[in-house]
Amino acid sequence: MAVTRKSVQGEVARRMRHLHLRGGEELRRLRLDAGVSVAELADVVGVHRSYIPRIEAGRARPSLEVLTAMGVALGADLGIRYFAGSGPRLHDRFQAAMIETVLRGLDGRWRPELEVAIDHPTRGVIDLVLTDRASRTVVASEAQSELRRLEQQVRWATDKADGLAHRLADGHHVGSGHNVSRLLILRSTVAMRDLARRYAATLAVAYPARTAEVIRALTTASEAWPGAGIVWIRLEGGRGTLLDLPPRGVALGR
Repeated sequence: MAVTRKSVQGEVARRMRHLHLRGGEELRRLRLDAGVSVAELADVVGVHRSYIPRIEAGRARPSLEVLTAMGVALGADLGIRYFAGSGPRLHDRFQAAMIETVLRGLDGRWRPELEVAIDHPTRGVIDLVLTDRASRTVVASEAQSELRRLEQQVRWATDKADGLAHRLADGHHVGSGHNVSRLLILRSTVAMRDLARRYAATLAVAYPARTAEVIRALTTASEAWPGAGIVWIRLEGGRGTLLDLPPRGVALGR
């Protein structure tokens, strides 16, 4: 599912409602703890007294200036910051073709889910989750046509797998005791092959399985999942091919 303006706006509205409700509750608690009346706070902040109850109930949309003034009056600091999640929701133009290629080659034992959201212990969206119908193996899969920051990708993949394990344990899916693993789907390009050669040791630690074994596990009914691994896709004319082995010149995964 692609990220659209409508989906972003919907998520923004949901988060804003949550922020205003939580912020209003905090402001009311601060005001009561300080023994300040609604009228007194409104007077020093410079707003109508009917505005304060609306803010505390999460029904108003005060400006940052008003929120800061209320904090100053109540002896509190207002802080705004971004908390890093597990990667952006916007994807590059090659990802859809890469995911399509993997889905076309999957054996029927795998149940795929697209764009699976996780929110604990970190927030993010997993490109593709594969569940083995014949076992308790669940694979958090990420498709990348380029990697600008390798260490960030490894961290994101680990965080998302942890989030998926938490989601499963929390009862969002039937069953328990799942074995959560990881899959990195890479586009075979000159830059990507060069990166795989330069950081072969790092990638081998994060994704130790042999590519051929990963391919057999994805495309046949009998091969056991070998653990976290990497597969490669060659894109030509908008259509992808799932490679049986790492590209020529890449020792990683052989």
